[in-house]
Formats: sequence, C-alpha cells, structure tokens
Amino acid sequence: MNCQQFRAHIPDYLLGVLDPVEQEGIQEHAAACPACRAELESLSAVWTKLGVMPEELPGEGLRTRFYSMLEAYKQGMEHAPRNLGWKSLLSGWWQKFWPQRPALQFGITLLLVATALTAGYFLRGEAAHRADIASLRREVNGTRQMLAVSLLEQPAASKRLYGVNLSTRTDSPNAETLKALLFALENDPSVNIRLAAVDALYLFRNDPVVREGILNALDGQESPLVQIALIDLIVSLREERAAAALKHFIRSKDLIPDVRLRAEEGMQRIRF
Repeated sequence: MNCQQFRAHIPDYLLGVLDPVEQEGIQEHAAACPACRAELESLSAVWTKLGVMPEELPGEGLRTRFYSMLEAYKQGMEHAPRNLGWKSLLSGWWQKFWPQRPALQFGITLLLVATALTAGYFLRGEAAHRADIASLRREVNGTRQMLAVSLLEQPAASKRLYGVNLSTRTDSPNAETLKALLFALENDPSVNIRLAAVDALYLFRNDPVVREGILNALDGQESPLVQIALIDLIVSLREERAAAALKHFIRSKDLIPDVRLRAEEGMQRIRF
C-alpha cells in the first residue's frame, strides 16, 4: 500500500468498516511511514475531540411535561362549548389564520410552549430556573453515560466507536464509564477504537483509576499506533510510576525502532 492509497482508506479505517486485510495494510503502512502515521494520529485525535463539544438534549422529564401540556390543551378544546355567539365568530375568524397543515400547527404549538416557558423563567425567578437547568444537565449526563457504556458492548465497531466518543461528552464520568473505556483500551479488537479510547481517557487522566489502568494497559498492546498513543498519554501523567512503566515496556517488548525511540524520549521528558 502506498501513501495515496493509505490516505484514501483513512475515513473507512476511522469508521471501522475495513475488512481485515485492508485494516492490516493500513497498520503496516502506518508503522513504516512516519508521515502517514502522524496524519492518522492527528485525524484520529480530531475525530474523538469533536465529541467533546457539548450537545445538550432535553431530558425525559421535560418531554413528559410538554406532552402533558399538549394533551391538556387538546382535551380543553374538545370540551369547550360550541356555537356561543361571539365566541363562535371568534373561532371562525381564528380558523382562517390557523394553518391546516399538521406540521405547521405543531411548529406554532412549540413556539407557544417556548414562549410560556420563557415567561415562566421571569415569573419563577432566576434561582428556580438555574435549579431546573442543573437538574436537566444531571439527567442528560447520566443518560449519556448509560448509553456510552451500552454502545461499548455492541458487536458493531461503528457503535462502539460512537460509545467512546459519547463518553467524552460527560461532565464527570462515573466508575462504570471509566471501567468500560479501560476495557475497550485493553481488549477491543479494533485498533481504531483503542486509539479513540486513549484520546478519551486523556480527558480523565487525573482520575486515580484511569491513571492506574493506563499504566497497566501498555504491556498488552501490540499495535504500534496504540503503543505510541499510549506512551504519549503516560508521559502526560508526569509521575515516577510512568517512567518505570516505560522502562519496563522497553525491556520486555520487541519494539519497532519508532516505538522504542518514542518511549525513550518519553522517559527523558518525565525525568526532566
């Protein structure tokens, strides 16, 4: 595989949809070509870091309240008195301006609900509003973590990759989420997902469980790409155990020159 073929296959490699032969070709070329390896590492990091951008979603509680309001409005319209003089005339006038298409009706209803919620903000006060927002954020954060853990257990590589990316959008991951990420780093058959797990764990490297798991994961890695990414992550820990882990790794592994050099440079950076 040449450099041009390598770059053409990068998107499919990141998505985890290449067949085993093509995937092996990508890994072999990346191990032998420093320029292509650096490009793959950069694109893999960007792929994961995009998941860090916040994407707040409405919680189930908000959705339930909305449909309750909509149902109450519908029932009120069904039981409203009919043909009551000026009220009947007003209803006829209103129907001339109210759109008949359900999509437009629903859109206007959403606008009215949003207006009511905005008015409620000013009526209830800023403190109550902040409490609601904090509650919704906790709910969204918990839902994301449950979904991320569930996706990491799926057989499809694309779903597991999305699970890794989703885990980076959590404010403070719980023990189950961190355990799932560390398991993916050590055991996932996809090199791409293990690389994504390294990038995700970088965000949570100050957690004691993550630091311990990172140091223990290095010896079990066979892919040069994952080895280099994990070495860089270990160097970022800046502690004596990190230098000791790299030293043990160099002695116990038959490494390609680039990986060995990266580990040796990492040891010097930690000591400095």
